[in-house]
Amino acid sequence: MHATGFSSHLKNALIATFLAAIVVLPIFTLHLERAGTRTIIVPEWRTLLWGCLAVFVVQLLRPLLGARLPKLSLPSLPQAAPGQRKVLIFVALMIAASWPFFAGRNAVDIATLAMIYVMLGLGLNIVVGFAGLLDLGFVGFYAVGAYTYALLFHWAGWSFWEALPLAGAAAALFGFVLGFPVLRLRGDYLAIVTLGFGEIIRLLLVNLTDWTGGPDGISSIPKPSVLGLEMTRSPTVEGGTTFHQFFGMEFNSLHMVIALYLMALLLAVVTLFISNRLIRMPIGRAWEALREDEIACRSLGLNPMKIKLSAFTLGAMFAGFGGAFFAARQGIVNPESFTFIESALILAIVVLGGMGSQLGVIVAAIILTVLPELAREFSEYRMLIFGLVMILMMVWRPQGLLPMKRHHVEVPA
Repeated sequence: MHATGFSSHLKNALIATFLAAIVVLPIFTLHLERAGTRTIIVPEWRTLLWGCLAVFVVQLLRPLLGARLPKLSLPSLPQAAPGQRKVLIFVALMIAASWPFFAGRNAVDIATLAMIYVMLGLGLNIVVGFAGLLDLGFVGFYAVGAYTYALLFHWAGWSFWEALPLAGAAAALFGFVLGFPVLRLRGDYLAIVTLGFGEIIRLLLVNLTDWTGGPDGISSIPKPSVLGLEMTRSPTVEGGTTFHQFFGMEFNSLHMVIALYLMALLLAVVTLFISNRLIRMPIGRAWEALREDEIACRSLGLNPMKIKLSAFTLGAMFAGFGGAFFAARQGIVNPESFTFIESALILAIVVLGGMGSQLGVIVAAIILTVLPELAREFSEYRMLIFGLVMILMMVWRPQGLLPMKRHHVEVPA
């Protein structure tokens, strides 16, 4: 029996090694190099050999060591009283607000991008985490918000703060329209339809060249103003006043970076506050009921159609706000910024943090934004490492980093 088990382990190890060789060969082993006017393929067999050997040894010993190794688990967060929770939130906000004044320019810029992904993650968390609707086309709403601001500025001269509400409203309208075709769909079918929607939006942005600029996109999008004052070296409007002129300071481009971070932090906090209030309202309870069992939800007198539409609409609205701020931060938008990989990244943030967990989504958004920037020397292997980390997380902790704690009441025996 023992010999039969070992032969089974050996067979599994050989199969895993063969599959690993297929994956490793084109990525790590074969390299393109220039030789004069020709491009040649230079193989590095040592990398393939060591990689396959490592996979073979791990797969062969895993069944033997698996029973002896303790199961890893993250420690649970201590429970805080309501008063202590408010103090901790206040302290966290003060640290986040004061941090850019002590950090470097690059760090503040990365943190601004992290706040954008926090907004997107919280928006998708409404659709996936609370309502249980798998959406793979969330980047489409992100693109709608970005292009709404870009088009309003390009064609009507609107400022960021004037266009921000309309960007959220336009994305919410698209979310409402998308809700109708998916009312009777669930699971894989729902994912396929939303994926198609995201790709349709991107292709429309590419082909409507008269409006969107096609593949080149729209450039020269202005940054948001602060208290109605431009954060530029000189005013763009004759007779206008810039921020540093109004306060009698010397112009410093770092001021704009800090202002963008604080605006992103403010929008992220507002998104968190609104979504936190929504889940405590009847609509939030309806989302949870829909997620747990749609048939039971219908039997309770709830209308699944309205619940799905509300989830898609509100989630898309937050994506629209994030898209408008992204356009203002970048100064340019083009369809290549809104590919499927962005939807996958936002969904990974929700899954990694814990579906339905707002704190988990915030932590995951920061981790998935900051870590790739800290490991730039491994940039060519970024997606490979990202995929391996997600696989390990799903095996090790499928409920996410900080899973949602459901409110419950225990009846004493």
